[in-house]
Amino acid sequence: MTKEQRFFDALRDVFVGAKVDGESGFINLMAIKSRYYTEGVFPRLKEDIAAALQPFPEFREELFERLYDFFHRYFSESGSIYFRHTALHQSVYEKVYTDDRDVVLFWKTHMLYYVKTDRLFRSMEVEVEGRRFWFDASKLEHKKANEKREVVYAFRERRDDGVLVFDTAYSERGTKTRTEDALRAIKKAGSDVGEELLSRAFRVFEKQSEVDYFINKDARAFLEEQFDLWMYQYLFKGVTQWTDRRIRQLQALKDIAFKIIAFIAQFEDELVRIWNKPKFALNSRYVITLDRIVAQEGGWDVLRRLLAHSGIAAQVAEWTALGMAPEGVSADAVFVEDLTGLHLVERWEHLPVDTSYFKDLELDILGLFDHLDDALDGRLIKSENYQALRTLEQKLRGQVQCIYIDPPFNTGTDFAFLDQYQDATWLSVMEDRLRVAHGLLQDSGTLWLHLDWNADHRGRELLDRRFGRDAFVNEIVWRIGWVSGFKTQAQGCVRNHDTIYLYAKTAGAYYFDKPAARIPYRAFATESISHELAGIMRAWNVAPQSVASTKVTLRLGDGTVVKLGLDGHDGGYWMEDTWNCNEYEELHSNKIKRNAKEYTPNGSSVTQKPEQLLGRIVNLTSRVGDIVCDFFAGTGTSLATAHKLHRRWIGVEQGSQFETDVLYRMKHVLAGQSVREPVGISQALGWRGGGFFKYYSLEQYEDTLRKARYKDGDLFDEPAVGPYEAYVFLPDLKMLEALEIQAETDSVKVDLSRLYEGIDVPETLSNLTGKRIRRIGRDTVEFEDGTVVDLNNLGWRLVKPLIWW
Repeated sequence: MTKEQRFFDALRDVFVGAKVDGESGFINLMAIKSRYYTEGVFPRLKEDIAAALQPFPEFREELFERLYDFFHRYFSESGSIYFRHTALHQSVYEKVYTDDRDVVLFWKTHMLYYVKTDRLFRSMEVEVEGRRFWFDASKLEHKKANEKREVVYAFRERRDDGVLVFDTAYSERGTKTRTEDALRAIKKAGSDVGEELLSRAFRVFEKQSEVDYFINKDARAFLEEQFDLWMYQYLFKGVTQWTDRRIRQLQALKDIAFKIIAFIAQFEDELVRIWNKPKFALNSRYVITLDRIVAQEGGWDVLRRLLAHSGIAAQVAEWTALGMAPEGVSADAVFVEDLTGLHLVERWEHLPVDTSYFKDLELDILGLFDHLDDALDGRLIKSENYQALRTLEQKLRGQVQCIYIDPPFNTGTDFAFLDQYQDATWLSVMEDRLRVAHGLLQDSGTLWLHLDWNADHRGRELLDRRFGRDAFVNEIVWRIGWVSGFKTQAQGCVRNHDTIYLYAKTAGAYYFDKPAARIPYRAFATESISHELAGIMRAWNVAPQSVASTKVTLRLGDGTVVKLGLDGHDGGYWMEDTWNCNEYEELHSNKIKRNAKEYTPNGSSVTQKPEQLLGRIVNLTSRVGDIVCDFFAGTGTSLATAHKLHRRWIGVEQGSQFETDVLYRMKHVLAGQSVREPVGISQALGWRGGGFFKYYSLEQYEDTLRKARYKDGDLFDEPAVGPYEAYVFLPDLKMLEALEIQAETDSVKVDLSRLYEGIDVPETLSNLTGKRIRRIGRDTVEFEDGTVVDLNNLGWRLVKPLIWW
């Protein structure tokens, strides 16, 4: 292979990445990049190189060797542009980067948007113990975001040559491979394969490359800087003088390199635009309890129509499946009529109605409210969370009072990315999200970041960087207990606490409810302190070190010192320095156990992050009606707690967990039931249920890549400022198929249904413009500022940021 051929092969890799099968936006992206290279870059670049070498043809071999030497190190299988193959032993990089793994890895990704981790699946044949299997990945839809999804296999046929053919797909809503069905089908097709052999074939197929997908935030600046560093090393290492001819050769090398960089950056910048563009709200639904419906004027009429609707059977079936109503319950049982009128039966008044069963009545329900956004308790959004934060940025900027996040802990197992990049990728993920989150907070707002030992030190560094060191308020040691079962990898060591960092949006001006900061382990009347303490000390088998009017210090049997403080106002005691919330806490001596239901305020079943913890956080730094946000919603504990405490809430989660955990849980919260914690904070609050929230999906980066259309003509037919500087995608359609040019009236009609089914136009426009929704009609949406938009006659300028970037 010549040096020229090796260089162009490497350049193709930089543009296109590794070959991968399947159906996805990334497959579309690879095709676009391939064409961009073969039809745009390659021919033009050959012409420019030929012209540059004309004065000194002897420089040809060296030129291609040096270009290859520089560009090949930035190749990655996903086509991402970063330090993929940087040789750290080279002297220039030893000066810039230390040998410390974490520092090196962070700086290898800090200039990137992390998109997702996925496998580069290719259709392939696998042979195990002489049996041959063909796995067809051509129809496999790649993950839209970074959700964890298993591969599911379905037997298709036995070919004439005896090869067993399987179709592959990612799991949807928890579906799994039906191995027994596959084995029966194989046997029926004339082969006999055991379950273990089949499982081994599946495992071999799944060992294909797993890669991280990134987008470089400023590819041109990054690559030009790296080239200058590389050029400096190349020029000055062992060389003392140059001729004029040599200088001109090296200048030609740099000119060609910067032209290539300009080409690469064009495409990478386009991906940045797609990644950051506002996204469409899709498939919106509402969940509202019966009491909220009938409390509105005209609500009883709407309820009657709901109960007579064809969708009521499915709704009743859901109530039954969720344990909210018994089998065979009649929809008419929810209300009674007497001489005073209609009344909801008390046991049914908080049944949650999901408008997915009553789509044609949805606007009638929404029409009961004078100000829809004010009426909603919360929004639950299915999305990769960076896409959600960017989309909500305009509407929520400066509006959120409290953000609590419990992100993946950077263990390599609770977050899907390659272990050798886990520290760097985690930092990149968190930094971008914290940057947007900072802008969402009110000036009096706070952010709580919950971490464990894997990432607590990195988390604080990021918060200092984004919020500022003076914004640090406190570090909370969250005791998860000796019997919680969270063990470290070290033999004999037990993890017994997490760390929660509290940072303010504005140092010294944040809201903090100091009276609520007291943790009332048990309220004692002042005059009965001695009697009550004696009982506790006997139960704990401890002796008092000292007793004063403001503080009690207890020395436990194993030497541990516990300090309790006395609140002079109501005699409440609280633990200093640490928070605790477990059913039982077993002390290290393994001799003393205390019943936390009796002696702590947070008596709940053993759980790592219970509602009581979130209750303290929400109460400390927000007021009734404030917005609480969690964009790593997980199982929805923060949202459930915020709802019960009468805060408005915003939750973001992705993958099947959105339906199976968060949506499921929030419906139970509205019904007044607890599903993950037997009690939570419901008993303390007297929570019985009720509420109104909206849930929807967002268009994802992957969706946009799949929908985007790039023109079939010459990529470089408008070189107004030259092909390396011009925005080469200017003539492309992207998502302009949503526009219909009406020549007879010289107008443009917007038809968003050409892009996606189920677009929630009012919500999409609200997020785009930052205007809150007052009313949604059948043909119009009215915003809080009085603006009314005709949904049947959208102006193209209004939707332009969504369809052309």
